[in-house]
Amino acid sequence: MVYASPGTDASTDPDIDKNIRMFEQGHLPNPIASDSSDKSKGKLGQKTLRRLAQNREAARKSRLRKKAYVQQLENSRLKLNQLEQELQHARQQGIIISTSDDQCRSTSENGALIFNMEYTRWLGEQNKLINELRAAVHSHAGDDDLQSIVNTIMVHNEEFFRLKGVAAKADALHVLSGTWRTPLERCFLWLGGFRPSELLKLLANQLEPLTEQQLASLCNRQQSSQEAEEALSQRMEIIQHSLAETIASQLGRAGAGSSGNAADHTAAALRKIGTMESLLQQADDLRLQSLQQMQRVLTTRQSARALLLVSDYFSRLRALSSLWISRPHSKCVDIDTVVTDP
Repeated sequence: MVYASPGTDASTDPDIDKNIRMFEQGHLPNPIASDSSDKSKGKLGQKTLRRLAQNREAARKSRLRKKAYVQQLENSRLKLNQLEQELQHARQQGIIISTSDDQCRSTSENGALIFNMEYTRWLGEQNKLINELRAAVHSHAGDDDLQSIVNTIMVHNEEFFRLKGVAAKADALHVLSGTWRTPLERCFLWLGGFRPSELLKLLANQLEPLTEQQLASLCNRQQSSQEAEEALSQRMEIIQHSLAETIASQLGRAGAGSSGNAADHTAAALRKIGTMESLLQQADDLRLQSLQQMQRVLTTRQSARALLLVSDYFSRLRALSSLWISRPHSKCVDIDTVVTDP
């Protein structure tokens, strides 16, 4: 008699399949057919039927487990091949760039590529932490558990600003342009990120209930952040205006044939672009200080809800941007027919 435990893969045993077919046709296997007692045959037949049914169910489950495991291996293999191709492509780009004569371009483009990949990884981890925080808030977790998750998210945000600082040293213009974000997010960028005053305004309006002291502290911080933003924006405008004048002066002297003056003006223009890196770092410091001030003013549960509000805000921007990109383009709209004020 053949018996397979539920954890045994019996799907490949031909004797079990043969016994099952013989039993269904009214014939017992040879060891059972040799029994001389009809009564014992009946009891043994019932046991055999039961065991064969168990073996059949075990074999079915084993086949399902095998199929799922093979499918999982195949998916993992495809993902691994895709990652290897992306890594190989990135290495090829680095080799092509590094073999050129412009070593600065190699550092800049490789730094931008690494930052884009690091931001994608960081955003995935951020979403996991936000989902964990949301589940803890909805399940009414204790303050200690919430505080632990909030602290982890704050440290994760600090890691993001560190990554931006490293990327800005390699290519400040890439970080300022915001090409690593979605198109709609880029419409709201200020010096490579969000405006701290807008973030504090969002919390003051949406986060309830707040005490008068908390509301006054957030409003004061919002006002001071707005003043700092205006100062940095003015400095950026001065740099851009000076850079435009430097480039224009090079055009005027182009026919003079003075290579020395041209080189000096080019060096001056590059220094002005380098100054943008300092402004970007100051803007990120202001953003980080606003997040830290928010945590100091609010309670643990309010800080958790505030982080969820901020995350939902940027998630909606990314979702709207995806919808805009994937919108149908089958019909062209004439702007003259749309803008009709009766």
